[in-house]
Amino acid sequence: MPNLPGTCREVRLAARPAGLPELSHFSVVAIPVPVPGPGEVLIRNRFVPVSASLRMMISEGASDVPGVPFPALAPGDTIPGHAIGEVVGSSSGLRAGDLVTGNFGWREFVVAAAADCAPLDDSLPDPVAHLSHGWTAYAALTRGVRVSPGDTVFITSAAGAIGSMAGQIARLLGAGRVIGSTSSVAKGEWLVTELGYDATVIRDADGGGPTDGGEPLGVAGSLGVAGSAGGTGSLDEQLARVAPEGIDVCLDNVGGDQLRTAVAAAREGARILVLGALSGQLAPSGTGRTAPVILDSFQLLLKKITLRGYSADDDPDVRDDWTKLFAAWLSAGQITFPHARVAGIANGPQALLDAMHGRHLGMTILEP
Repeated sequence: MPNLPGTCREVRLAARPAGLPELSHFSVVAIPVPVPGPGEVLIRNRFVPVSASLRMMISEGASDVPGVPFPALAPGDTIPGHAIGEVVGSSSGLRAGDLVTGNFGWREFVVAAAADCAPLDDSLPDPVAHLSHGWTAYAALTRGVRVSPGDTVFITSAAGAIGSMAGQIARLLGAGRVIGSTSSVAKGEWLVTELGYDATVIRDADGGGPTDGGEPLGVAGSLGVAGSAGGTGSLDEQLARVAPEGIDVCLDNVGGDQLRTAVAAAREGARILVLGALSGQLAPSGTGRTAPVILDSFQLLLKKITLRGYSADDDPDVRDDWTKLFAAWLSAGQITFPHARVAGIANGPQALLDAMHGRHLGMTILEP
């Protein structure tokens, strides 16, 4: 093995937060660099995704829930997570310099069983692109709801890790109109000008009305998460202006009032796929594992709406299909992978808080 430092750092949960986490709920701890044993690999972490879904694992009162793929953490536990790492030393068939993926967590160095490390190929121009949630969006739009040519597609949390890929993919799959919800006019304009969204609706108090073609359609107003009326009207009114004939497909990453708005705007035969519940995960209190909403079930009946929860893990075969298609689209300049890179393991907790508050566009990637 090459010369290595005597110690390395990892991020641990210091205390379970009662609501949204703060920096004091995490600690950055120095430990000896681990030594691999037979059949093990020493890995230097290169890229670690940072996701708001971590809230479900760390909150006070959180416990393991059947169907939730995130284990509850106790104080002192290292923050887990899928990552890309570089092999430094190995007693297996892997070689120094190989890039691998696995559940390496928020660490600078980690020892893992070679059998638990999946080698990365060079099919994508930048290895970090393998972490994209594009495969989730692609599975949702081809297996979960199957977008048809000409469909009007509404994507909630459109500037997030999934939404920023989903809008581009929906367009490439033939959607006729793609609309997203986001938290500010600036984000809305970015979605329209950079990612090809046709229009956006603004949900937070720092936003204004919907943007269409990069131009605000209304005067900036006080528009709350629940869609309370501001200078530009409620969330329902905004969506009605940019999708006057209704929506055919919704990929919902938020739940809450945005899911209710999607049901209200749905056309007959609309398909709504629930991928996440950020309204609960980012609620100021609670464990982040519930996202209550009141829906008008009469609308589901009258419009014959399909409402379904979905995980891309239900269709594991999609990964290989997605990687090939993603590589082709990237090569042709038809798609991008929006993400922000944050350097330094010690900045992991702040990167998480920034992700939870929507301060980055696309996915947040920690580079230990």
